[in-house]
Amino acid sequence: MGISIAFDQRPAGVKAIEAAVPRTWPSSSRFKTRFEEEQTFDVQAFLDSAGLARKVVEYGSKVSVFTQGELATSVLYIQKGGVKLTVVNEAGKEAVVAILGPGDFLGEGCLAGQPQRVNTATTITRSTILVIEKQEMIRLLHAERVLSERFIKHMLSRNIQVEEDLIDQLFNSSEKRLARTLLLLAHYGKQDKPEQIVPNISQEMLAEMIGTTRSRVNFFMNKFRKWGFVEYDGKLRGLQINK
Repeated sequence: MGISIAFDQRPAGVKAIEAAVPRTWPSSSRFKTRFEEEQTFDVQAFLDSAGLARKVVEYGSKVSVFTQGELATSVLYIQKGGVKLTVVNEAGKEAVVAILGPGDFLGEGCLAGQPQRVNTATTITRSTILVIEKQEMIRLLHAERVLSERFIKHMLSRNIQVEEDLIDQLFNSSEKRLARTLLLLAHYGKQDKPEQIVPNISQEMLAEMIGTTRSRVNFFMNKFRKWGFVEYDGKLRGLQINK
């Protein structure tokens, strides 16, 4: 079973994520050539290469990877599966702040001197995660220019998304926030064919991410289905974006 969203009719919420769509190349062919050369660098292959001090950890579903307040001593890279990041405030209220999938780093705050984890990372499906100790990651970033550039790009993209999430939360309706969240989870605009949403994402989790109730999420999903923008049979186990 899957969910499909079509954008030819531009439903409510689509304009809110136009910034995620890749822009055309600058006129400079030199820049384009250089960028394409760097794109050939395989981060996963490099991280798997011999001589890199790291460990690969297999996690089951709904298992804690690290917890809020724990010492931050390593950077993690998701090879397979998915992870949700949550934050708990002083009153004990928990909020989902991000859903990460294969190719995403997490725990990188330690490289900027962050002594403790500021959130909790929990797997949402069986996951394979590469764990790189802080000092080893710093050595890699100093020694490998292309990896360093890719990592900086990742950090900047993450910061931009955080800013957009905040603006989205402050100014957009919950319906638009839901549309944008679904597109982000499917990596819309980042590759030719959008990925599947990580398995077992629930309407409750979506509600936490956009700051509304499960009943509102269910209402909007039914609207999307009625309009023909989504298809599903009760549970959210996949998302397909149709160009």
